[in-house]
Amino acid sequence: MDRRDFLGTVGAAGLLGAAAERAPRQTATVPGPAGAATRFQLACMTLPYAAFPLERALRGIASAGYAHVAWGVTHVGASGQTAPVLSVDAPPADAKALTARSRDHGLTPVMMFSTVFLEEPDAARAHTLRIAQAAAAGIPFLLTFGRTRPGEYERVVATLRTVGPLARQAGVTVLIKQHGGNTATGADCSKILREVADPGVQMCYDAGNVMDYEGHDPIADIATCWRDIRAFAIKDHRDVPKDEDCGPGFGEIDHYRLLRPVMRTGLTMPLACENIFEPLTARPATADGVDALARRAREYVDTVIRGLQALPDPA
Repeated sequence: MDRRDFLGTVGAAGLLGAAAERAPRQTATVPGPAGAATRFQLACMTLPYAAFPLERALRGIASAGYAHVAWGVTHVGASGQTAPVLSVDAPPADAKALTARSRDHGLTPVMMFSTVFLEEPDAARAHTLRIAQAAAAGIPFLLTFGRTRPGEYERVVATLRTVGPLARQAGVTVLIKQHGGNTATGADCSKILREVADPGVQMCYDAGNVMDYEGHDPIADIATCWRDIRAFAIKDHRDVPKDEDCGPGFGEIDHYRLLRPVMRTGLTMPLACENIFEPLTARPATADGVDALARRAREYVDTVIRGLQALPDPA
């Protein structure tokens, strides 16, 4: 995409500055006093409810005790057809309406997916449209990532350098997370962030992916990158007796050690449950079964956070 096309996309996205003015004031990326307690927002993605209608996902997440939601990618509707939660080319007004639907269930949206790999030739345009949607919806974080194979590093950096200033203008932060390849670990993501050098681009940490894709230890990895983290995609992972992702507390990741480095960032930080399922067993056939796992995931993460908050401040 050349410069003329890109500038046209910015205009077609609904004038990001105007979208930002209409959206609620964003505070999630503004740190409090140095060393102040992190303000965690327990959220559930609609992703675990992909086999059910979006409306049922919102109702289930609310019934499981969450106050915050992260919009997933696709859902099977009442007709049995799979459709995106929000298409890339949907007008920002559709995103604003989806926020209203979420709030009808008592849920505040805090994150949405770009659904476009950073290496794609049209990635800058697509992310520009997504930023406008997030701004109109009052969503502070746009989650994105690259392919699960090495290569095209320069294209990833170029895309993020393009969209970072637009995100800041709109009051949105683009978050890259671990997804193999160029973004296999938190350390890899921090390297990208240093090259991009724009506060409109930060990191979402996904410990399950760090352990899954290339067998890295997320506890050692997070020590290298925790200062860049603005949100978490919560999932766990097991290598034994079967290699698979699972819900928090069902796997081999120590979430007390994982979250302890970010307890005093002064930030508002979403913890969005992405995988809530039990290992080794089949996924629930009913939405009620997903509700039960969503509640369990919330209770587990809440227990970890409350425990860490009860510890005395480090000297």
